Amino acid sequence: MKRAFFLASAAALALAGFATADKAPAANAASGALLTNVKAGTPTRMVYELEAKAYFLFIPATGRASFTTELHPDTYKIDSRVKVTGIADWFVNYDMNIHAEGETHNGELKTRSYVSQNKDGKKNRKVEMEISETDFTMNATPRFGNLGDPAATTEQVLKTNDPITALITFALEPRAPGQDPCGGPIRIFDGRQLTYLYLNNAGMRKVSTPVWSGQAIECHVTMDKVAGYKKGEADNDNLTGIDGPLRMWLAPLDNGATVPIKIAADSKKIGDVTLTAKKLRFEPLVTSEAAGGPGSGQH
Repeated sequence: MKRAFFLASAAALALAGFATADKAPAANAASGALLTNVKAGTPTRMVYELEAKAYFLFIPATGRASFTTELHPDTYKIDSRVKVTGIADWFVNYDMNIHAEGETHNGELKTRSYVSQNKDGKKNRKVEMEISETDFTMNATPRFGNLGDPAATTEQVLKTNDPITALITFALEPRAPGQDPCGGPIRIFDGRQLTYLYLNNAGMRKVSTPVWSGQAIECHVTMDKVAGYKKGEADNDNLTGIDGPLRMWLAPLDNGATVPIKIAADSKKIGDVTLTAKKLRFEPLVTSEAAGGPGSGQH
């Protein structure tokens, strides 16, 4: 699972805000924070795609992550696919499907169910996880050889979200006036590994991408491998295969969201790896209740 951690985590970080596929600053579809609007009764669908490119000699190393997220007043669900061909130190084919569901609050999302299916031609592991307010369960097929040294505790897991939920809620959560827009830490649990991502504000930089251009906030990301890793592995505070901190640029939107639209890092084997947002849009989500409500003409 950790082979795709860089792309999957970075891709999910870029999910937030209202944007269209042009190079103008995105305009919000409604005033106020997105999750507050959803909670107040504005269901929303989020469609997003992030693409990574690098080269090993003359061989392209590519990756793509696509996400479809449905946000309802009380619940949400996310379906995503991460497909990698040779990113960072994993020069392999990698195909992963992820599904997450949980609760929607005004300022955050909270995981209740998470399923990941890894198809790498080796273990092809499926992980199923449920998190309640007081406990969690996890089943992996095939089973993990061990749960790390040390393994994550229930108390630790209850303070986290699954990888895509944790990173989406980071991107969507409102920032108070004067608060560091890089925010964090981001607390992630994937069924075995428990990780905290820390973000350091490195100032403003001009950034241009297919979905947005302007003065973006540069954040440097390092990690704390809290539990679920091999003994001694927690000493490395960078993402797998990355030299130095991962660099991420957030587009500050007028609805208060901070959207990661470009992510870059230096890898040990293939040089610079750059991830760029290719699609980012939000659209109204028509529910069955709304479609069949009073005045709809249905009986």
